[in-house]
Amino acid sequence: MHSYWFHIGAFPVRSYSTIFAAAFLLGFGVTLYFVKAKGEPGDVEHWWNLAPICLLGGIIGARFWQVFFFDFPYYAAHPGQIPLIWHGGLSIQGGIVGAVLAAMVYLKRYRLNFWRFADLAAPGILLGQSIGRDADFMNGSAYGAPTHQGFGIVFPPGTLAHDQYGAQPLWPAVIWEGQADIFLFAILLILWQRKKGWPQGFSIAYYLVTYNIVRFFMEMLRGDSPRYALHWDAAQYTAIPMVVIGLAIWIYGFMKNRKQKQNVEV
Repeated sequence: MHSYWFHIGAFPVRSYSTIFAAAFLLGFGVTLYFVKAKGEPGDVEHWWNLAPICLLGGIIGARFWQVFFFDFPYYAAHPGQIPLIWHGGLSIQGGIVGAVLAAMVYLKRYRLNFWRFADLAAPGILLGQSIGRDADFMNGSAYGAPTHQGFGIVFPPGTLAHDQYGAQPLWPAVIWEGQADIFLFAILLILWQRKKGWPQGFSIAYYLVTYNIVRFFMEMLRGDSPRYALHWDAAQYTAIPMVVIGLAIWIYGFMKNRKQKQNVEV
């Protein structure tokens, strides 16, 4: 749990920023692998164009979500902190929304199939998220609530978690979520082994449903976000519609596949 790796003169090399960059690059690398293996001719070139567009859209969406849905009272009192993303504070759910919107503009311009590109991106998103949670852990952010028991993570002085809870052991919510992302990544690859018959949109819907269910329950252990009605935080309120959207994509895809098969048989 070190916010800085080292300093180059007065310039700090932050663990959050470097691990975030590694998460994006490794997630993108996995995506390129699957694009080459399962995509169509020309997809790789489009992905190289999409990468910076999705990164920028994702950062804007992630920061917007964090500022206005998670920590608005803090950022309203400290507006100068809003652009300082290297201090942490990027919402995964907002990042996905921002990246998807940016990608849709590009894909529509070139008349490319959105669902094909979204499905190919799903494994890389899960892997990148898992690594990104290491950035949160090193930064001492996205921390859990006190366990009130003899186990948990004790964050060191200088971290946001220590500022709020001191030396109390906290739930390792951010670590467990990162581990869950790896399990979801592996399960998706297993499901891909019998991809024949899966409708377009299956993989991105799998991501939306499974990740947001995990996120909903992990948020019960978090101690860094304000709570609203039902004692839910912003991530839980975001997770519910994401799951509904994922289920709707699944239902629509399977019904469309079934109808196509019936038409072929007729």
